[in-house]
Amino acid sequence: MANSENHPDFDAVVIGAGFAGLGMLRKLREEHGMSVQVYETGDGVGGTWYWNRYPGARCDSESYMYCFSFSKEMLQDWNWSGKYPEQPEILSYLNHVADRFDLRRNIQFNTRVTSARFLEDASLWEVETDQGDRVTSQFLITGIGCISSGNVPDIKGLDSFQGEQYHTGSWPHEEVDFAGKRVAVIGTGSSGIQSIPVIAMQAEHLTVFQRTPQYTIPARHGTIDRKFLEETVKPNYDDLMERARWSTAGFPMDRDERSALEISAAERLEIYEASWAEGGTRFLSTSFKDVSTDRRANDTMAEFIRKKIREMVQDPETAEKLMPTDHPFGSKRPLIDTDYFETYNRENVELVDIRHSPIQEITPRGIRTDDHEFEFDMIVFATGFDAMTGTFFKMDIRGRDGLLLKEKWSEGPKTYLGLQTAGFPNMFMITGPGSPSVLSNMPVSIEQHIDWIADLLQHMREYDIKSVEAEADAEKAWVVHVNEVAEPTMFMQANSWYLGANIPGKPRVFMPYAGGVGTYRKKCNEVADNGYEGFILGTGRRGAETVKS
Repeated sequence: MANSENHPDFDAVVIGAGFAGLGMLRKLREEHGMSVQVYETGDGVGGTWYWNRYPGARCDSESYMYCFSFSKEMLQDWNWSGKYPEQPEILSYLNHVADRFDLRRNIQFNTRVTSARFLEDASLWEVETDQGDRVTSQFLITGIGCISSGNVPDIKGLDSFQGEQYHTGSWPHEEVDFAGKRVAVIGTGSSGIQSIPVIAMQAEHLTVFQRTPQYTIPARHGTIDRKFLEETVKPNYDDLMERARWSTAGFPMDRDERSALEISAAERLEIYEASWAEGGTRFLSTSFKDVSTDRRANDTMAEFIRKKIREMVQDPETAEKLMPTDHPFGSKRPLIDTDYFETYNRENVELVDIRHSPIQEITPRGIRTDDHEFEFDMIVFATGFDAMTGTFFKMDIRGRDGLLLKEKWSEGPKTYLGLQTAGFPNMFMITGPGSPSVLSNMPVSIEQHIDWIADLLQHMREYDIKSVEAEADAEKAWVVHVNEVAEPTMFMQANSWYLGANIPGKPRVFMPYAGGVGTYRKKCNEVADNGYEGFILGTGRRGAETVKS
């Protein structure tokens, strides 16, 4: 039950106990002495990595950079087993963080926030949960993830199927047995690409229903080179993390500053071959400077990948079905795989192109397309997420004058710096729409948001400021800027979840910030250095007019 307006129950309520929630809790509690309550829907920490337990689930950032940087001791102590960490290991890491810093005592598990409304007279948030909690806090901070709200398409007959069905984004905690079963996987995005090879090794027969062929790069996972970790990474973590913070995508890697078009075809091929052999993030992050902005340069890389697909897939007809030709490389989320294309060489794997033979309905015994009726024991939906905004809309969040967030964002999300939205004072979003978020190595972006938010909250404490809110004009200008930055890139040349194109009726607006992690950090620092320009602080003065700390 809430206390009087001068004594909220907590300084901050944080929603979610993944990377963002855990990091925000530790920062505010340990470094700023604030009282914090975290609410988490699951029964454990982990966020994305608590829910995404599907076969083959793995991060596509290299393990030594997919971690918190706030503790130098933990960077030295923790040892990753592979180049790209699998879900169980990431979850183990986040449990280690929660235990090492005694974070669980401020987390209430098995609790979903159902509503949050801003109490204008008191400048407080009132938060309610499905467990009957009703608490007040000065600040509301969301750490709910960018791709955490699963999307199952509205297919005719969906509920009629009598076999097992699962969504990769909410996989059971108990083991799912594929042995001896006829399995369908619908979708070839990230979770499909990762799960298909694993399922194929166990199932009697696997049928993959593909709408969009994908560019995907071999991970070359293997086990991480211990010598590389001990001699190159651990002694140089400070430098590596700093380079990542000012990079384009949150990795300490340098892009080739040449144009793909200014060198000979032979030299270009040699560079592509070397990068392909190394695989994974390095192929994606060290390519030529104009691959993301010049379609001619992009075509050279796209054709190189298509050539590799033809080499890996033995059946020419299947290879052609797998060939991405209707969108540039990188316009959709770049994917990293382990034996994905090779899986189609197995006798127990079949590919169905649903662009040419669409799914008509799900039947009690399987799936019917235009051309054929299939029988299955199990259907796996690898159909993605209602990204960036979906989880926000599952809560009844209301700002000034009872304005519902879902109504404010009815034409697409509107934020300032991806941190706040006008009309919702004292509410912060960690990696919200309008930030680099999903276009970056997430822990780097998450920590930047955590540090920036915590600094602002400390500034407010020092000057007895009760509320902070994005200016409407600053928000409008930021939305324009986000779209201007994205416009010349390949991102605008495909129907992707970056634009909400996977959700029927969702506004087509490019949601993340494509300007790069380092550029974004610089802009956020400039805003803070200018007295939080673009924010209205509780004195009624604009941010730039307040006393600087």
